[in-house]
Amino acid sequence: MIRVLFLCLGNICRSPMGEAVFRHLVQQEGLEREISVDSAGTGGWHAGERPHKGTLEILTRYQIPHDWMRARQLTKRDLSEFDYIVAMDADNLKNLQRLGTLKPGQAFRLLDLVSDHPDGNVPDPWYTGDFDETYDLVTRGCLALLEKIRKERL
Repeated sequence: MIRVLFLCLGNICRSPMGEAVFRHLVQQEGLEREISVDSAGTGGWHAGERPHKGTLEILTRYQIPHDWMRARQLTKRDLSEFDYIVAMDADNLKNLQRLGTLKPGQAFRLLDLVSDHPDGNVPDPWYTGDFDETYDLVTRGCLALLEKIRKERL
């Protein structure tokens, strides 16, 4: 089983969106027996909470299931349990790297996989309010991630 973890700051906007979108793609491709998906935040302020209403509205609009989702904080154990840890921005990636040793190629920013994105960071809609932009970027990144996994592991 290939295990994928999406990571952002609070696990209520970007990373749960990434988890839901990627899980949906995995299910559409019939790969749920090969790939499992989760998300976490580097901070624990929202642990146990549902995703932000903006994230829920976008996922509902695109008919992407999300009922099970609850925020959780990243743990050191996650470093050994996940094959891919996909950060939404450079700060999340730095916080992840401070937690412990990562395997080569295990951790990267989602938009590092999208060749035409200028800075590689998914803007945080908590601050920008633009959940549509976040959804578009996350979807592009998730499609590229699925292709990466297919080339490397399937």
